[in-house]
Amino acid sequence: MAACVQLNAKPFTPLVSPNPLSKGHTFKLGRVRCSAASPSKRYTITLLPGDGIGPEVISVAKNVLNLAATIEGIEFKYQEMPVGGNALDLTGVPLPEETLSAAKQSDAVLLGAIGGYKWDKNEKHLKPETGLLKLREGLKVFANLRPAVVLPQLVDASTLKREVAEGVDLMVIRELTGGIYFGQPRGFGTNENGEEIGFNTEVYAAYEIDRIARVAFETARKRQGKLCSVDKANVLEASMFWRKRILEIALDYPDVELSHMYVDNAAMQLVRNPKQFDTIVTNNIFGDILSDEASMITGSIGMLPSASLGESGPGLFEPIHGSAPDIAGQDKANPLATVLSAAMLLKYGLGEENAAKRIEAAVLDTLNRGFRTVDIYSSGTKLVGCKEMGEEVLKSVDSLVPSPV
Repeated sequence: MAACVQLNAKPFTPLVSPNPLSKGHTFKLGRVRCSAASPSKRYTITLLPGDGIGPEVISVAKNVLNLAATIEGIEFKYQEMPVGGNALDLTGVPLPEETLSAAKQSDAVLLGAIGGYKWDKNEKHLKPETGLLKLREGLKVFANLRPAVVLPQLVDASTLKREVAEGVDLMVIRELTGGIYFGQPRGFGTNENGEEIGFNTEVYAAYEIDRIARVAFETARKRQGKLCSVDKANVLEASMFWRKRILEIALDYPDVELSHMYVDNAAMQLVRNPKQFDTIVTNNIFGDILSDEASMITGSIGMLPSASLGESGPGLFEPIHGSAPDIAGQDKANPLATVLSAAMLLKYGLGEENAAKRIEAAVLDTLNRGFRTVDIYSSGTKLVGCKEMGEEVLKSVDSLVPSPV
């Protein structure tokens, strides 16, 4: 089953936050016994552990997926493939053809993390990050959805004051396959004075803006009906065109309250008053920056999942954190963003709502029981490593399932 953004056949189903208790979604937790069901559905998942802490968090997420699948009568076939620095070391390129082919032929793709100091001095085409960009381009996943929710259990982990952070529940929708990361021309050269220069091009075609705008309006419509488009239209022609197209698409969504904000102001407002935002749509580079900023409002970048979807084909699901090479192999990583990415894979990649809700509820239950990795630790909670956090989530997966009230 392909994960896709459906713009014509039926309305796009918006991503909800990893907190099933937020914004009109009320669930109660009922205890059940773990009993394996005969698999009635079979899917192929491509696992891309990648670099740094990637293999550690993917290992945890795979275990959680397997248990949830067993309980819900699902069977997974996994293909583990190299990407990023790992692929460079094994094959000499950051995205081998075999990896991209396997990803395209699967039902969904789960990625760990990419990058590390070891490859920082490589030429651009041999950098791990180039593999990630080519993967997104190859899968044609243009819509990146990143929820940022301050969970009640972690409000004190936020660097913002409680009254500022409490209740934050926003969605950043980032255009993923256009803009300055892909625009041409790009490269290095010499100017008229003989000085070395580096240059990139921020360019968007109308169809690229229109399709991400529709995803954003549909998502906002099913949240709180508010959409903020972030650009730099007071300076950049590409942003002026972005705003023009957003305004044109807005005519089809009179029920959605549209606002515009310059990116520098948006960066300030996210830490000043993040609750003013519901759904944000922006270009590739601004979305990259703002979604990372929004993640820290929640207490840790290690808590936030993401989904990247296209018009057809498998979706790409990944935590928004990096490879954290400074803690790789030390059992310090927070696996919850990857676990929640796995839940998104089930929900938006495979349509397996029950299994996804089981995992989401298990994460909340684990936090309720006081377990914390170092990035979200506070006095009075229990400090655990990546593996133990995974084990505690497994206990909750086996015993808790959300049921609609």
